[in-house]
Amino acid sequence: MQAGRSTGRAVRSFRGRWGSRPSGPTLLPQAGGGPAAAAGVHLRGPGRVTRWRVALPVAAVVIAGGILGTYRYLDNFWVYRGFSPPQDPAYVKTRGTTETILVASPALGGRRQQVVVYLPPGYQTSGRRYPVMYLLHGSPGKPWAFIDTVGMGVVVDSLVARGRTKGVILVAPYGSTGPFTDKEWANGVRRNEAWENFLAHDVVRAIDRRYRTVASAAGRTIAGLSEGGYGALNIGFHHPAEFSVIESWSGYAIADTIPSIFGRSAARLVYNSPALYLPKVAPELRARGTYVWLYSGSRDTLRLQNALFARELTRYRIPHTFFVDRGGHTWKIWRSNAERSVLTAVGRMARG
Repeated sequence: MQAGRSTGRAVRSFRGRWGSRPSGPTLLPQAGGGPAAAAGVHLRGPGRVTRWRVALPVAAVVIAGGILGTYRYLDNFWVYRGFSPPQDPAYVKTRGTTETILVASPALGGRRQQVVVYLPPGYQTSGRRYPVMYLLHGSPGKPWAFIDTVGMGVVVDSLVARGRTKGVILVAPYGSTGPFTDKEWANGVRRNEAWENFLAHDVVRAIDRRYRTVASAAGRTIAGLSEGGYGALNIGFHHPAEFSVIESWSGYAIADTIPSIFGRSAARLVYNSPALYLPKVAPELRARGTYVWLYSGSRDTLRLQNALFARELTRYRIPHTFFVDRGGHTWKIWRSNAERSVLTAVGRMARG
């Protein structure tokens, strides 16, 4: 009982000093005025029945067109977040390819889960093995965001064309049952909800079997944005034998108190809070040479938490880099640091 109280106090103290995570980036723009009003169609007011017979079909067409246009706009915004679709520079002559596979996961009760895989330029003909970056999306989110929104494939294409790297495989699993369903990339208390094991065991093994990878921790980076950044830290700390580089893009270092995922156990929250679990895993991280790379935006409410977490990494002598970039908790900052992220990963991973 005393141990439970002590653990609970540690969680509350940590949260009080370092704060909680913010809500995700704004998904939709603010809109004003409906499509019918914008088209100048007025359905109220005096007039004859014949005018209604003319106005109603016209209004229906305008509204239908407006709804379709609005859907297309919102769908485009959801995919690209207001940015232009990623496009390779003119100097890129050979492009990588992207495919989607399904991984049957014992950790999820046999559920077949979508995994997006990017293969670098020359993969089909080189015969070499490639290091792998595992990319964890945030919430709400989907794995295609790393290709469509962050533009990670274009980043690798460009780096290969400029001779900065021989290439890297990008793997973005779908870490949820829906874009708005929060799983925290953690092993939940409910049956068949082991999302950490899904990534660290099932996805890693499936990728090593299917592709020419550097099949060891030396050839793997785990990275993520926002909630995915937290997931990368948490999974990386729990599985130091699987990943040699851990990247957190605007992530957080303490688990949210979500009973549906973590139950009501203070000990479980500590285990799933990288900043609190660090003292236990630090000796193995040092022995393996695990490298942690993390950043935060200058206007991100998690900036202080990340700075304090970096201080703890220094205290426990974990090799790391932490920096603050101008911006908030947004797609802009993740896009602008994508190339730096890839260069960091490939610079520290083993090459095939």
